[in-house]
Amino acid sequence: MEGVRDDAGHHEGQGPNDGHAQENPRSPQLRTLLLLDICDSTQLVEVLGDTAAAQLFREHDRLVLRLQQQWRGRLIDRSDGLLLLFERPIDGLGFALDYLLGLRDIGRLRELDLKARAGLHVGEVLTWRNSDEAVRLGAKPLEVEGLAKPMAARLMSIARPGQILLSAVAEPLVHRAVRDIGERGQSLVWKSHGRWRFKGVTERQEIFEVGEPGLVPLKRPIESPKARRDVPSWRRPAALAAEAALVAAIAVGGWFATRPPPAIAFNERDWVVVGDMRNLTGDARLDDSLEQAFRISLEQSRFVNVLSDLKVRDSLGRMELDPGTVVDRNVGAEIALREGVRAVVLPTVSEVGGKLRVSVEVVDPATGSTVHALQAQGQGSDSALASIDRVVASLRTDLGEALAAVDGTAAPLPQVTTSNIDALRAYALGQTAFAEDRADEAIRLYRQAIELDPDFALAHQALARVHTALSDRQRALVHLQRALELKAHLPPRDRLYLDAWHAELLLPGEALSRWKVLASMYPDSLPGQANVAGHQFKRNEYAASLAALEDINLPQQPMQGVVADMMGRALLAQGRLDEAKLRFDAAEAVTPGISLRRRAWWLAAQDKPGEARALIEAMPSRGVVTEDLVRYIDLATLAADEGQWDTAGAAYARAREALDGSDSPLARQFELEVAALDALRNGDGGAAPSRLEALARRQLEAFGQPDNANRVDDAFMALVAAYLAQRGGDATVGRQVLAALHDDLPALEGTQVEDMAAVVESGQARLSGDAGRAIALLQPQVRGAGLVQAHVAMWEALNAAGRHDEALERARWLQAQQPRAYAEANASQVLQLMNVVDTRLAHLQAARSLQAGGDAEGARAEVDRLLDTWPRSRWPDYLLRSTESILPASKANTTM
Repeated sequence: MEGVRDDAGHHEGQGPNDGHAQENPRSPQLRTLLLLDICDSTQLVEVLGDTAAAQLFREHDRLVLRLQQQWRGRLIDRSDGLLLLFERPIDGLGFALDYLLGLRDIGRLRELDLKARAGLHVGEVLTWRNSDEAVRLGAKPLEVEGLAKPMAARLMSIARPGQILLSAVAEPLVHRAVRDIGERGQSLVWKSHGRWRFKGVTERQEIFEVGEPGLVPLKRPIESPKARRDVPSWRRPAALAAEAALVAAIAVGGWFATRPPPAIAFNERDWVVVGDMRNLTGDARLDDSLEQAFRISLEQSRFVNVLSDLKVRDSLGRMELDPGTVVDRNVGAEIALREGVRAVVLPTVSEVGGKLRVSVEVVDPATGSTVHALQAQGQGSDSALASIDRVVASLRTDLGEALAAVDGTAAPLPQVTTSNIDALRAYALGQTAFAEDRADEAIRLYRQAIELDPDFALAHQALARVHTALSDRQRALVHLQRALELKAHLPPRDRLYLDAWHAELLLPGEALSRWKVLASMYPDSLPGQANVAGHQFKRNEYAASLAALEDINLPQQPMQGVVADMMGRALLAQGRLDEAKLRFDAAEAVTPGISLRRRAWWLAAQDKPGEARALIEAMPSRGVVTEDLVRYIDLATLAADEGQWDTAGAAYARAREALDGSDSPLARQFELEVAALDALRNGDGGAAPSRLEALARRQLEAFGQPDNANRVDDAFMALVAAYLAQRGGDATVGRQVLAALHDDLPALEGTQVEDMAAVVESGQARLSGDAGRAIALLQPQVRGAGLVQAHVAMWEALNAAGRHDEALERARWLQAQQPRAYAEANASQVLQLMNVVDTRLAHLQAARSLQAGGDAEGARAEVDRLLDTWPRSRWPDYLLRSTESILPASKANTTM
């Protein structure tokens, strides 16, 4: 194989100091050794022919070279497989994992099943370089010797095709560092193959296997004359043969009487996949109803995590199976191995001796063997729910959950669901319909469940959720209130979920704290952590939002595309552009199209507005008018970012034309954004106070409607209208809006409305001449996670107070916030255009502060920086006049 280099970039046979090679061994060094060998490599030439085989080996060499550079490996020898040295064990594992994948891809192109075996060990080795003369005569450039080398060779020799074996020394070092190779490290599958004896090695060695779900063989290594499993003498073949006859007679009965329960290494917060309920009774009512009941019961555990139906369907799709495929032992095991799930749980309901029996098998997906078998039975179908309760409680304790924890969360199913099997079946079918975006059918099924059992709290909660998703707040509130009345009939986890939704719809200021309770009690709960992250993002608490998302950034979680997109947006807002792009790429790989808008913002933050605009314009229609029109917010902002005011106005005009005079929340938002554009384009006269007063009044009227699902956004936008008036020097609209919201603001504390209200209150103080109070009102936001516009308002207040050095600091901060200006949430991004333009105008703010401090040269430089982005021809007249007031006329003309 040609072209393979060592880790310093030298070809084999060439040292870094040619002519000065050292033959004396260095002192022993602790290194990671990786030995790899392609299985049946000698047959490749016979199968492919000389030319094709040579091409394959050249491609193999390129793979090895690329992985050496990626994982910092040094190729030592390739005479009998590949021998590489690494500084860190995790780099050796990363190389091995990628090598197996790369080899598989090379083979697929030729319809070959190419596999390799690998052995990884950590130990002391001696290294020395051979002289140039010795290398010319055929010696290797670098020699490596030591007991670690044959140890790695023994591991490789007993590995099966596709198997990576680790020594007991290497395993803990690698295991501790798996996070260093990213998300794939968290999903690796590990298995101990027990103790082995190697020829020439006195001590017994424990061997471990590691690999990626779906690829790792997880089979016992191959014994050889040089490597055998370490078993007691009585278990060796000769002894076993002598003992077998004696033991057989008593073993058959004794084993069944005394066998210990099999075990599985299940830890707190590990995951299980629940297979489809096998219904052997012939009663079709039990198919979906008991499976749903079983899932509800098991999901109350804070010890066991249950893979969601949505994730199971996603896995089936990636397995190229129909989403309706029955999840049995084999399918469940494959899903478990793919998703890093610890166990498969297979429930069955049957009739035995006239009684209804509920039984459960727990299967180890690595071996396919049953490790737990539990059952409970009762008289008739009415006993089914109680039997499920008993089986699930036993299952939880067998998996290692404390009995006290089981008793504390195991509410009886008839009490927390319904005793009506038909109602439970309708609810289960409704859950499936809702998960598959068949909202109308879900509503019909939930209503049927309530008709059969009017006190079915879970069905009322489900109807509240689906009506909220359809923006039908009035109907959602009816069922929310009924669910609250029946709260005692909900499982513990769902009570927390209901409390959070109650706050979301009626007490928005408490929503974040309620979601935090759910997330703290059930840390792997997707609704809990995702809603915590969403609220924290809206409050510009980006680091906290990322932390919550990390808790659900797991391969077992559904909606990984949504989570990755949210993480990318938070990273973008922080200005961590490279990390944000990686998250957007990950989101697109899982859910194509989900991150297109955020990709455009990323491009804009990289000063690539043309590419950003092309990406937005090429976005496919989603068939929902309101969702399709959101793109015009971005198109207008991208145009304004370049000072193309008419193009921005045209984008808004297209959106308003499509809305055709509607008074929808989106229509009101576009009117407000057009007013902001006019103010930025034309100065103080761009948006008359009367126009802004009318816009604020419409937002307040919408806010006052009891069935309004957008009350927080409407209050925020009313405050934005007041803020726009303040930027033009008018305090009337601000006074009216603050008075109208006065009684509601306490309930809105903890939302973005609180932040915007502080900005408006500060503006009122500044316009009344109290710059000190204006500054004090904004200090909490400027020091913490405030709005971009809070910093703009702070510059105005500091400038009014004559504190020009501090004002300059605010202007400098704004200049660096273009990524955040695009990404900030601020009530459906009504402030996006204003934010982005203000990051450009911050150069003029800095110029004013510098000029006021006597630094005319610095002020002129700031104006020049804005000219680099906006040519003079794009400057509105009021900005030209403003610049002339900043600099002396002669110098201003020179600069412009």
